[in-house]
Amino acid sequence: MYLSAEEITWPEITAFLGLLVAALFLFGFTIASWLEYRKLKVAGQQQDDLRQLVHRYEQLAENTMDAQKRIATDVADLRTRTASIETILRTVE
Repeated sequence: MYLSAEEITWPEITAFLGLLVAALFLFGFTIASWLEYRKLKVAGQQQDDLRQLVHRYEQLAENTMDAQKRIATDVADLRTRTASIETILRTVE
């Protein structure tokens, strides 16, 4: 049944099982470390995406405020023009 004629002794079995357990432990540790690295990499990418989103939101808010100020200025200008036209029309009547 075995390739050699001699039997396997308990110390050899124990050493083989010890090496097998050590190899499985190293394999498990390697996989756990790789998964942790991937998780950190994905979390870092999500943080970068969130920073970009916040930056775009801040730009949009700034542009909106500028547009609101321009519109408010235009409306104020229209009010003054309307008031001056009304005074001209009242004087004509």
